[in-house]
This record gives sequence, C-alpha cells and structure tokens, in this order.
Amino acid sequence: MKQVSITGIGAILFVMTSCGNNASNSGSDEAFSSSNPFYKASELPYHAPDFDKIKDSHFKPAMEEGMKQQLAEIDKIANNTADPDFENTLVTLEKSGQLLARVNGVFDVLTSANTNPELQKIQEEEAPRLAAHQDAIYLNSKLFNRVKALYEKRASLNLDEEGMRLLEWYHLQFKIAGADLSDQDKDKLKKLNEEEAGLSAKFTNQLLAAAKNGAVRLNAKDELSGLPDEAVDAAAEDAKARKKDGKWVLALQNTTQQPELQSLNNRATRQKLFEASWSRAEKKDANDTRPTILRLAEIRAQKAALLGFKNYAEWTLQDQMAKTPEAVTAFLGKLVPASVAKVQGDAKELQAVVDKQKGGFTLEAWDWDYYASQVKKERFDLDDNEIKPYFELNNVLEKGVFYAATQLYGITFKERKDIPVYQEDVRVFEVFDKDNSTIGLFYTDFFKRDNKSGGAWMNNMVGQSKLLGTKPVIYNVCNYTKPAKGQPALISFDDVTTMFHEFGHALHGLFANQTYPSLSGTNVSRDFVEFPSQFNEHWALDPKVFQNYAVHYKSGERMPQQLVDKIKKAAVFNQGYGLTEVLAAAKLDMSWHTLATEAPAKDVNEFEKKALTNAGLNLAQVPPRYRSSYFLHIWSNGYSAGYYAYLWAEMLDHDAYAWFEENGGLNPENGQRFRDMILSKGNTGDPAVLFKNFRGRDPKIEPLLRNKGLL
Repeated sequence: MKQVSITGIGAILFVMTSCGNNASNSGSDEAFSSSNPFYKASELPYHAPDFDKIKDSHFKPAMEEGMKQQLAEIDKIANNTADPDFENTLVTLEKSGQLLARVNGVFDVLTSANTNPELQKIQEEEAPRLAAHQDAIYLNSKLFNRVKALYEKRASLNLDEEGMRLLEWYHLQFKIAGADLSDQDKDKLKKLNEEEAGLSAKFTNQLLAAAKNGAVRLNAKDELSGLPDEAVDAAAEDAKARKKDGKWVLALQNTTQQPELQSLNNRATRQKLFEASWSRAEKKDANDTRPTILRLAEIRAQKAALLGFKNYAEWTLQDQMAKTPEAVTAFLGKLVPASVAKVQGDAKELQAVVDKQKGGFTLEAWDWDYYASQVKKERFDLDDNEIKPYFELNNVLEKGVFYAATQLYGITFKERKDIPVYQEDVRVFEVFDKDNSTIGLFYTDFFKRDNKSGGAWMNNMVGQSKLLGTKPVIYNVCNYTKPAKGQPALISFDDVTTMFHEFGHALHGLFANQTYPSLSGTNVSRDFVEFPSQFNEHWALDPKVFQNYAVHYKSGERMPQQLVDKIKKAAVFNQGYGLTEVLAAAKLDMSWHTLATEAPAKDVNEFEKKALTNAGLNLAQVPPRYRSSYFLHIWSNGYSAGYYAYLWAEMLDHDAYAWFEENGGLNPENGQRFRDMILSKGNTGDPAVLFKNFRGRDPKIEPLLRNKGLL
C-alpha cells in the first residue's frame, strides 16, 4: 500500500497515523527555535531525519511554526500586485511550506510505525489545525484567482509538458477543494474538514488500541497445536513482552482473516481468534469505532452536497483514472459473478473435506483457511511450513527484491549503519544508479509491534524535486512476526510477495525525476499508484530471481525444482476467495461513500449487511477483507471511495506483465522501458495515457481474470 498523504504546495496533511514509540526522550512542548532539529534541513546525507536528536516535544512547535511560515508565504503570493505568471505563482507555491513538509515527513513515519501516547495526543490536536491550514490555502480566493487567470490563458504560456501538467493539476485541486464556493459555504466546508480530520486521527488511535487489546491470550500450549515451533515461540515472546509469562499471545493483524488460522488444529482456538479479529473495534467501549465512522460518513456526504455532488464518491473520483462511481461499479460488476461462483464451488469442496474427516459441522469463516491449506497440500503436495525455511527475510530482501531491481534497472544497494533510525530493527540502504550516481535512501521496518499500524505501506520522509534540490528518502513498513532471539525470520510466500509489492512503491518513488514536488514520484491517482507495486510482485516467481533467493536458511541449498513447480501450480489456488473478500471490501467502501445526505446510515452493522447483500457478497464463509469498523484504508488512510484501486491497478499490472512476457521478460532493456515510461514519470501525464503509451493500447481485463483462474 502507498501511504496516501493529502499533499499540496509542500504542506502535508497526514492521513495515515496510528503507532510508534519514538526512541528519543520526550518532554513538554518547547518554543520553536534554532535548537529544534526541524529548524533547518537535516545535515545528514539526503537530508535524512536525525532521529538521534528528534524528541516528541519538537513536533508541535515545528508543525505550528511551519503552518505560520507557509501562510505568510501564501499571503505574499496571493497579494502580489504583479500580474500572475508561472514563476511568481506556481513555482513560488511549490517552494512554500518546506518546514512543514520536513516535520510532517518524520511525524508520519513515527505516528504510523512507532507511536506513543504523546505523539497520538499531538496527532489528534494537530489534525484539525492541519485541515484548516489546507483550507486556508485552497479556499483563498485571491490565490485561486491567480491560478485561474493562468489556467484560462494556458495556451499562450509556452509551458513545457510538466509545467502545463502542474498548472492543470493545481486548477483542478482548487476546484475540488471548493475554491468556487461562496464565502458562507467555504466557512461550512472548513468546519466539516476540521471535524473530519480530527475524527480520522481519532479512528486511527481507537483502532490501534482495539487491535492491541483484542490480541488472543492462550493459557495452554496445546491450544496452539499446528503452529510451527517458531510461531509458538514468537507467541510466548509476545506474551512475555505483555508481562504474561507462561502464556501465549496471538496479536491481530489488520485484515479479517489472520495468518495463524491456516495452521491451528484446535477449532475452538480458530473461532476465538477469528471472532477477536471480527469484533475488535465493536466492544461498546472507548475504542469502539462505530460512532466515529457514522459521523465520518455523514460529514463526507455533507461535504459532497455542499460542493454540488450527489455523493462523496462522485466528488473524490474526479481526478482518478476511473472518474465516476458508475465506472467503478461497472468494473467491479465484471468480477463479482465469476468470483462468487468460484468461491461457492470451493466452499463445497472444503465442506466435503470436513465431512470426510467426520468433522460434524458446517464450514465457517474461521475454518476456510485451515481446510483450504489441507486441500492445497493434498492437491499440490504443498505445505506452507515446508517452504518457509527457504524464505529467510534478509535473503529475500537482498537476494530477491534487490536482485530483481538490479537485473531490471541496474541499481545497487549499500547498507548504511551511520544514519540514525527511529527503532532498532530499522535498516537503511543507499541506492545507486547503474552509472554509480546516487539515487536516494531506502529504509526497511519489517517486524510487528503493538505501537505500529497493521498492514504494509510505503512513503517518503523526503520527497524528490529538482526545484528544491532533494533526492528521495523512502521507507517500507511491514508487520512480519519477529522471531524469538537467535532464530531466523522465516516468512511465508505471501509475505515474500508483500515485500516485492512494497518495494514496487519504493521504486516508483526512487525513480522520480520531476522538477515540481507536487507531481513527483508516487503523487499520482490512487487507482494508478498501486500499479507499479503490484506489477513488481511478478518478479517474486521469476525463475532467475526465485532461484537466487529461495535458499534453505540452514543448508544453503536452493529450493528443489519440484517444490518450485508446486508453488507455481498452487499460485491460482484459492484465488476466488482472495478476490471475493477484496470485492466485498471495495463494495463496502463504495456503499459508504455513495450515501446521500438525506439518508445517513444509523447502524454500522445493519448498513454493512445490507450493502453486502445488495452486492451479492454477503457470504458468511467469505467475510470482507476489512469490516467497516476496522477499515483503516477508507477512514484514515486516504482510500475513501478508492479501495477499488487495488483491483483496478491489478488489471493494469497483469496487462503490463503480459507485455513483458511477449517481449522477452526480465531483462535490462524491458526494465529501462518500464522505468522511462511509467516509474520515472510521476504525475507529469494522464495515467491512462502513460499506460497506453507503454502497452500500445488501453488496458484489458482478460489477463487479470486469467491470473485469478476465472478464464
């Protein structure tokens, strides 16, 4: 996942926030002065954050001073008596807010990956102020009039392609933000934006606490029967960290289904774990998110109506590839019938296994992964625990992910131990181009922590910009189980794929080659930003790459070809389930964001049930990947009315990979073409045009359906 920030004019309104324990000592708020590490750009290589010097108490004064400085810069632009031109308006806008960008780039990584109560407090306090700050820029009539004047005479400005794109982008962003509203309606919108930002921050922190409290505590080792020894040891370590010595704890990841469900022999434990996941944020306590999301949905509907749209999705999809809710619905509709038919057939097959074993029960959601794993093993003679020893985390990273990037793009990596990190497990790599010139820095943070948001994501701490003279500083965050001390970090093939996915986002950011920060790297539409990341997943199974990293951590021997073949044959297994749970989540998202103001939802669970039933996806055995009450993507991560983007981007990625297959596969020539035409383009062109230029035609859905086993 790309961590989406609402950025503009150098200012960042953080939208994914929820975890992190700053390694530095915290203290009370301080006045902003030259002693604050954010006072000027870091003197470390690439302006990387100096985490050894940054304290929690530095954020609030730096953030507020950053807003103050940027508003002064904006005021100067808006009140400039000279006629607007590209330089005195748009270029100056792009240069504004550098202090705020510095502090928010660091604040985002800590509040999402390493938070603490003080940071969470700052987060909830500052979110509404940052929303108001965005409004003070985008709802500034004088500023918009300057942008509008340039837009209306754009044909005569003699701008290059990127300059024209910047002008068109700014004009659209101002319009989307409500710059054409009356002063009275702007005031209404500002209040709604501030409330929404505060509630989104609150939701994130509620969910983090709910997930932590929802972890399943087990008293007897036999309750974990079926889990591999390293997973049992990790559960004991987790319990010890929570001061529950002699017990075991299974922490929750952000999705509905949990990784342990495929291995746990004890059905009661499976049910307990599933139900803990399913109800984590519905305990009628301080961490119950349902009142929060009901109000968030209502606010979004009210904003859309105020801006002249039927619903929030219609408003927010304007600058996406899909453009309209109708286009999204039509796209998803092409997938639902075949997906549901496939999963219903699979359910009968799994029930037959239960009956053959004289289970005496009807297959439930907490049984699916367990019996699917058995069918997979029987059909393909493949056991996930058999393949994990070949996927040692560091080996996968350096001899898999990095190796593939070297083969395709000629880039190389060197670990830097001299650059401070925010947590002891974080690693830093310097990235070099094929001519040995420097590209940027890449941080990894792979292990699960209680103070880290669930899932996996990428973002920038420092963005690339020729105008500002900056190179990218990028991080990938995952949530793999940390092994017990002295044991290797062995991961599943799904985890391997996740690592390749997130590094696809990183490549998109590292190869950024833009002048203007607002158009740089991954600052593209949501339904395009997942394309490079999902495309990069394909190299996980490329024979040349796979044999380089799939090495037994003890013997050093490569995975036997027979086992490799089994993995490839099993790749389409259970795809109906995976597609259906994502479709259910995407339909839920669109249902929440096509609500009209006159018909607000009153009960989260009833609304969810009705939405899934109407979509033909209310399947007890196949729950949505995320329930409404823990759907972090749409309530806090910038994917509101945009969760469909993963499937849309999958259509693009499979079609692009088909081009590679047609043209020689993994080689430097093809890699350079993809880099030149997609990865290095940022938001300098219409994404539909960028894809068409690469593929030679518009995208087709057939490669996606074929990959899912639906053709």
